[in-house]
Order: sequence, then structure tokens, then C-alpha cells
Amino acid sequence: MSRGAEFLAAIESDRRKRVAEMKLAAPAHTLRAKLPPAPANGRLERALRRGGKEGAIKLLCEVKRASPSKGMLNEHVDPVALASLYEAGGAAAVSLVTEPDHFKGDLQWMTDVRPKVKLPLLLKDFVIDSYQLLDAAVRGADGVLLLAALLSETEMQRLIGEAKLLGVDPLVEVHTLEELHASLRAGANIIGINHRNLHTFELDMSLSAKLLPLIPPMVTAVAESGISHPDEIRKLRETRCDAVLMGEVFATAKDPAATLAALAAAARGA
Repeated sequence: MSRGAEFLAAIESDRRKRVAEMKLAAPAHTLRAKLPPAPANGRLERALRRGGKEGAIKLLCEVKRASPSKGMLNEHVDPVALASLYEAGGAAAVSLVTEPDHFKGDLQWMTDVRPKVKLPLLLKDFVIDSYQLLDAAVRGADGVLLLAALLSETEMQRLIGEAKLLGVDPLVEVHTLEELHASLRAGANIIGINHRNLHTFELDMSLSAKLLPLIPPMVTAVAESGISHPDEIRKLRETRCDAVLMGEVFATAKDPAATLAALAAAARGA
């Protein structure tokens, strides 16, 4: 088994254990009692739609403490402070990597950030159970991540439908043509193209150029992983890419605000 395959298997196993613990601590019926009236979904999707090649590429800026491929990025990340910096710097939405065992995140981040930031928030975890969608909705998430490499087409279809019923936008992350087709058949309307192969951890920065033309016009397209330089965003401006997701570049930057300003200028075409 490859390192990446071991990672995915470990992620699934660890998430199932954690979700089982969460269900014991707060059964689904108690979470449902806390649900506010379901808002209309689409908040994240609308925030990430570019509106044509002349429009600015939208920035989905990520709060991330660590990753399996790079290890600890910034153990002192303050989720509220960084999310607030993103909002002030012109981000369209904020992604919070909350997975605790491999990314050193915490679901509490969503609970803490939600009252402080008005931007749409993407809860970026590894969803393997409907319970996680319910928990995300209670915490105030506007979107959740669904990983095509971890789910069957039938599972994706079910989770996409359940998320939308809760007023939460599912962003479906793909890396291959097969995953893209499966995600579209399952009803995804936000597709994230991950340049990083989760089976090998290798980056293929040409992948978005290959897959973007195959995404239907009414589906929001997000380029993910490895994007850290204004020139990379300028190249993506020439494609039908709607948004870019970036996290590591801010976690490791000496001056995240200045870094964001330079990337936001490139997103506008400056």
C-alpha cells in the first residue's frame, strides 16, 4: 500500500472513531434540536463564482496548522485572527481545516470563528458520515468538503443531497478525470481540483488546466494546492477557473497580510 493510500485509510479509520465518540457525547437528535431554521444553501457557491474571465478570481483562504505532506506549518495559528485578516484583506470565503489527527485542527475553530467573521465559512474535514454534516450546520458552516477519493459515487450523491437540505454547500474535491465525472453525476455544483495526488502526495500543477475545460459552465470551479505565487493566479485568470484555495502560503508567510495583498492584486489582474 502506498503512503497516500495508507493516509486515506488512516484518515477514514480515525474519522470513524472520532465521529463515534461525537455521537455518544451529542447524539444526532440533540444536534437537530439546536439547528436554526435551514437557510437557503448557495452562500459559499455564490461567493466563489467569478462571473466570467473579466472578473477577479475569488480567493478561498485557508486556516491550516499542519498537513501530512509538509508536517507542522504553524503551530501558533490563531484561527479567529487569521480568518479576520482574510476578511479584511479581500478574501471571498474562509476555509477552516478542522481535522484533528493529521492536520492538527479542531472543530471548535468553526464555533469560534463564526461569530467573528461574516464571510462564508467552509468546514474542511473528511466527511464519512451524515452526522458530520449536521454538526457542521449547527456550528454555522456555509460549506463542507467532500473528498471524491474517499467516497463512492452513491455516497457522494447522498451526502450532497443531505448537505443541501441543511443549507450547507458541498465542495467536492477531485484529482482525476474519473473522480470529476463521478462528482458531476452525483450532483456536485462546486468542484475543487486538487493538484496534489492524495495517493502519492505529488503535485501536478498542470492538472487544473486539463480538467477545468471539462467542468460545465454552471458548476463553480476551484483550483487547490500548491498555489503560492501571483504569476500562478495570473495564469489561472486566463482559464474558466472561478476561485483558488490557498492555505500553506499564509501559514508559512512572515507577513500574511502583505502576501494576501499581492495575491489579491493578481486575482484582479493587476
